[in-house]
Amino acid sequence: MAVHVLIAEDHAVVRQGLRDFLSLDGDIVVAGETTNGREAVRLARELCPDVVLMDLMMPVMDGIEATEQIRRELPEVRVVALTGTLDGAMVMAAVRAGATGVLFKAAEADELRHAVKAAAAGRTYVSSAAVARLVDEVTGGTGPERLTERESEVLVMLARGKANKEIARELRIGQQTVKTYVSHIFDKFGVHSRTQAVAHALRLGLLPSGELARGLVATGEYRWSA
Repeated sequence: MAVHVLIAEDHAVVRQGLRDFLSLDGDIVVAGETTNGREAVRLARELCPDVVLMDLMMPVMDGIEATEQIRRELPEVRVVALTGTLDGAMVMAAVRAGATGVLFKAAEADELRHAVKAAAAGRTYVSSAAVARLVDEVTGGTGPERLTERESEVLVMLARGKANKEIARELRIGQQTVKTYVSHIFDKFGVHSRTQAVAHALRLGLLPSGELARGLVATGEYRWSA
């Protein structure tokens, strides 16, 4: 079944690029487009898309407020927040507003389509760069819990249930190097297992919460998006 997407982006060139990227996948259909948050809410009610790609900085109503309204009124509609700035506060605001995913506009076409499909399936997708900004926002950019960008990438993959071998292959590093990064995360979080590390990150707000996250903490499972 095709995934229907509503694009909310006020810059015409970016909007066209998103449309073109999504059109490369036969399983994704662009159901509508808009240039402001208020219209995004109206079209979400009218079209009931599977996913809204939501720019966070738009006129009339910003993407944060629009995300909050959509998630409150239409909980079955997922929102993937798009941001063009490396602003931890903005990323945090999107997560708290209910965004299922957070993606930077500079993302490659494959990552964009993966995020959309993950959101449509009820899974969370947060780019590793966004996680790094969330870590900085929560810890103030200092202190023992601050993760490096590479450690943040590993944390994201732990949250997706990736084994060391899979993480090594995707990051193109050795398995022993992965073990070192995992050990650093454990030390900085003061935990002793992958499940505890992901649960700790969830409690700090470093990874989006929601039904799936609550289930992760309750059951000890940590398999997120594939």
